[in-house]
Amino acid sequence: MLDLRPNCECCDRDLPPDSEIAMICTFECTFCAPCVADRLNSMCPNCDGGFASRPIRPAAALTKFPASTKRVFNPAGCAPSGDPT
Repeated sequence: MLDLRPNCECCDRDLPPDSEIAMICTFECTFCAPCVADRLNSMCPNCDGGFASRPIRPAAALTKFPASTKRVFNPAGCAPSGDPT
């Protein structure tokens, strides 16, 4: 089951389960669309993979399968691989 993380790893913006700007890579690293476009150049800084829009879990399913509450925040790691900044 997909881990619906609650925030952007770069800017710590809240990304609730119904967020339309949540983006994930194949390892479920989670970022907001503005950070993906403006800071990461559409490349995951953790795995060098690409991103896709995170699916929205239906509200009824959230009762049985709740979103994660574990926040991951790593602003120092928010530069694409090979970028020294």
